[in-house]
Amino acid sequence: MTNEERRRVVPLAMRAALASVAMATSLLVVKGYAAWHTGSVAMLGSLADTGLDLLASLVTLYGVKLAAEPADHDHRFGHGKAEALAALFQVVLITASAIGIAVRAIQRFSAPAANEDAGLGIGVSVLAILATFALLAYQRSVIRRTGSVAILADNVHYQSDVLLNVAVIAALVLDQYVGLAGADPVFGIAIALWLAWGAFQASSQAIDMLMDKEWPEDQRAAFMEVAARQPGIRGIHDFRTRRAGSHDFAQFHMEVDPSLTVRDAHDIVERVEVALRQTFPRVETLIHLDPEGHVDTDNPLVEADVTPHWFGKRVGY
Repeated sequence: MTNEERRRVVPLAMRAALASVAMATSLLVVKGYAAWHTGSVAMLGSLADTGLDLLASLVTLYGVKLAAEPADHDHRFGHGKAEALAALFQVVLITASAIGIAVRAIQRFSAPAANEDAGLGIGVSVLAILATFALLAYQRSVIRRTGSVAILADNVHYQSDVLLNVAVIAALVLDQYVGLAGADPVFGIAIALWLAWGAFQASSQAIDMLMDKEWPEDQRAAFMEVAARQPGIRGIHDFRTRRAGSHDFAQFHMEVDPSLTVRDAHDIVERVEVALRQTFPRVETLIHLDPEGHVDTDNPLVEADVTPHWFGKRVGY
């Protein structure tokens, strides 16, 4: 990202993240009063989720700011993995909240208690839905203009909040207007399970990033296809990829004619790097040059990459 792009993109992404923080803070106060006044387990679950929304929004705000910083002397690959560490921290809080809500709901089954003032709870949930729709629309406009991955993730997160608030309304209506006394704790347990599932998904993605999991196969194939089209390449092996936040990294060994001069071989590498950078501008690529036919025998994964299965034949031939 050029300095000009950074000056244009970062303020927009920061404003979107700040809007998310402001909305979550406001809803936390309103839902806190509604949960205390109504005694609804479902509303309590919605309150807990809003608290986690605020934390997630703060992390997003920090992530956007950190993502704008270039690599430094101590972090030569950037700071992308800080997002994964922050996500794992969120997972712990989400899991604890889900357990607490589930326990509260189970206790409500054994010791029923009447909810009060369903109208307040419903009104607060409707307000939350309208505010969330407004935030989603603003975030989408920022995403179209900046392509921010952090804001995109926040946008997906808030889309699920609409369903959560609908569930709260349904629980209050069934409990107080229809007369189904067990509806509120049932929806409370459902919300707890939903939070636990979200925690599992977040932890899986964070762990994959920290463990340097390879790109999806279709992304690897697309990258290799661009590399293999470049003239002068006699083969590619030991292709490795990883992701850190919004940044991707790729490296591979490229075989060329062993009779080439160092300058000519270097020119081929430069052409490959330019072609990859034009097609995949967010990927940092490292290429190791090998004479044709050379294979590192100390790496058992090298042979698997010499003839990538997505081409059906050796690349460059």
